[in-house]
Amino acid sequence: MFSLFTTMTFFAALPATRLLYAVPLIVVVSLVYAATRHERWAPILEHAWDTALWIVGFMAVVFVILLAVTWWF
Repeated sequence: MFSLFTTMTFFAALPATRLLYAVPLIVVVSLVYAATRHERWAPILEHAWDTALWIVGFMAVVFVILLAVTWWF
């Protein structure tokens, strides 16, 4: 039987699982940013969705640029 530490260490070693840390960060940043602009839930969630899409899009663009730079050199 594996301990929790061993399991967490195993998953941390996988490259794709490190991206999972971005999901709660994007959600929290989007919600806090939207909540500073609006007071009602509907506009907060709408603005948070838009902000999350912008963050994910920006991260994707940076990823593609870094991938191209590492591939080029």
